[in-house]
Amino acid sequence: MEFNDVKTIAVIGAGDVGHGISLGLALAGYQVNLNSTTEASLQKGMDSINADLDRLVEFGFAESDRPQAALNKISTTSFEEASRDCDVVIEAVHENLELKRQIFRDLDAFCPERTILASSTSTIIPSRFSMVTQRSDRVLVAHYTGPSYLSPLVEIVRTEQTSDETVDIVFQVLTKVGKWPVIVQKEVTGFIASRLQGALLREALSMVQRGVASPEDIDTVLKLGHTRRWVSAGVFETLDVASLWELVLATAPEFFADLDSSMDVLNLLQEKVDRGELGAKSGKGFFDWTPESAEATRRKMANAFIEIEKWSVDGE
Repeated sequence: MEFNDVKTIAVIGAGDVGHGISLGLALAGYQVNLNSTTEASLQKGMDSINADLDRLVEFGFAESDRPQAALNKISTTSFEEASRDCDVVIEAVHENLELKRQIFRDLDAFCPERTILASSTSTIIPSRFSMVTQRSDRVLVAHYTGPSYLSPLVEIVRTEQTSDETVDIVFQVLTKVGKWPVIVQKEVTGFIASRLQGALLREALSMVQRGVASPEDIDTVLKLGHTRRWVSAGVFETLDVASLWELVLATAPEFFADLDSSMDVLNLLQEKVDRGELGAKSGKGFFDWTPESAEATRRKMANAFIEIEKWSVDGE
């Protein structure tokens, strides 16, 4: 199979990630077979797709006639029907290893021999899935960063058995969809994005736990500091262009030694979970939430992605 042979893509899971993946594929002209566990979750996924389409039209990222054309490309169907005659499958269910492995077993049984199987997992290495199939050369991870219909970044993670042809086909599909794929050549838990986020989160939790700073002030530093710079230049570019490597080398021995590398920070999260402080869905996490304030924040985040993308396009 070659890139141009890819016409139909199945998406298993219609939640926050799956519905966004489906929308992007449909806007790029692919036939999408969308499946979820229940009719209610499928309908919720389609409602989310409609809302996201409205936002894209509102901000000029989709012409007014494209929403209906995209919707016509998406079919909601059963698991077996979704996978029966597709060229690529993207699994997008929640992070449960055994559930995902069972889905891959079933996909391997239902899908044609040519079909590429991908998982959108953010942390699990792809060999954990390929080992339960008879097509290890056609299994990989395609980790969409969120919101999946807006964020351009997708991490392609291969195993030692994944063929170059498989990687190339998925890379080209994602590029056609408007994504910016990066290839993780060696399996490592969390890949690139989640590992960097995890390292930052552990230090942020440590500072809260030690009373160094409040969650509000830590978030303010991130929103107003490094992340604004990183929109245009990454950590290596920033230090390279400023020729700061000698300074980093001089300060790192003492500074790096003081960074938190323990698992103790999880105690803070365990206490919050035990109290039922689970974030927006429970009304309280590190901040207090109402349904309205949570939706306003989600909209603000989505709008920021759109504005950054517009700035990026205009800048080029």
